[in-house]
Amino acid sequence: MTDIPLRKIDHVRFFVGNARQSAFFYRNAFGFEVVAYAGLETKVRHEAGYVLKQGDITFVLTSPLSDQHPESKRLVTHGDGVMDVALDVPDVRAAFEEAIKRGAKPARAPEALEDEHGVYETASIQAYGDTTHSFINRDRYRGVFAPGYRPIDPERYQEKTARPVGFAAIDHMVANVEEGKMNEWVGWYNKILGFNQLVSFDDKDISTEYSALMSKVVQNGTGRIKFPINEPAKAKRRSQIDEYLQYYGGPGIQHIALITGDIIKTVRAMRANDVSFLRVPMTYYETLTERVGPIREDLKELADLGILVDRDDEGYMLQIFTKPVADRPTLFFEVIQRRGSKSFGKGNFKALFEAIEREQELRGTL
Repeated sequence: MTDIPLRKIDHVRFFVGNARQSAFFYRNAFGFEVVAYAGLETKVRHEAGYVLKQGDITFVLTSPLSDQHPESKRLVTHGDGVMDVALDVPDVRAAFEEAIKRGAKPARAPEALEDEHGVYETASIQAYGDTTHSFINRDRYRGVFAPGYRPIDPERYQEKTARPVGFAAIDHMVANVEEGKMNEWVGWYNKILGFNQLVSFDDKDISTEYSALMSKVVQNGTGRIKFPINEPAKAKRRSQIDEYLQYYGGPGIQHIALITGDIIKTVRAMRANDVSFLRVPMTYYETLTERVGPIREDLKELADLGILVDRDDEGYMLQIFTKPVADRPTLFFEVIQRRGSKSFGKGNFKALFEAIEREQELRGTL
């Protein structure tokens, strides 16, 4: 199956209970700059939205302004979470029509939205659960984000510049789906968007004494867009995927991996901003160089910060995971630096899962 031409991830849209407060969190904890706003003052009556940027990453935080909003019930079902992953395409209508022809369910028909800054084109298809993929084209649009959005008003966010922590781009985004559904969604990405499978992990790769999961990674033809898809595997106790599915109320985005050129600097900055990370036991570091070979980073610094390391045939990578960023044990973030490696940290799975299980035990959900 040929690719639907996708240039990059245009933005990730979150649906949250209070977009203004969430924007404050992502600015002050993750170093994003708040660049645009939509709401009552910009003649948008049903919702408020904030656009945040860092490097090539764009997050959009949206909240309903009343219970009449068509998506307002998703807050009860899911809590705060990702509702849409928007993909930049050269031709929205062609991408949408091709996806529908291949069997995708439409979520929003193609529209050309126009204001004084030009024409912004968009359409959406349904993915797992009630997550969607939008097709976006802004080639003829020169505004700050999209019609209805205006540059942020200093009265709303004082002119205090955000302090970026070093995020450059989205490396990958991970979805959790129900048991038995992973292959179905791998097939969906292949059939609808022309993705191919990059790698797979089974319960022998990703398991502990108590829980296990299966995972397959799909990517588009250029390799710029990667979506690992997880499902729970049979085990003694409830896995992190089971916990996610329960508290999110179904399948959805579990975590977003953000790439940095200097993970030590980034994690130091985030820790200073009060971001909480998962920790592995210090024994992990005692045999680290035996497992992964020589690395450029200082081992003591990595141990102090809790950063994990893994190596493949092409190099090594460093990674660390935040704790969930809201009250429900659902969405979290990965910080990743690649030194040649294209892998996903297979060698760290066991240590990472045990760290997650310690958190589950504290929550009483293991």
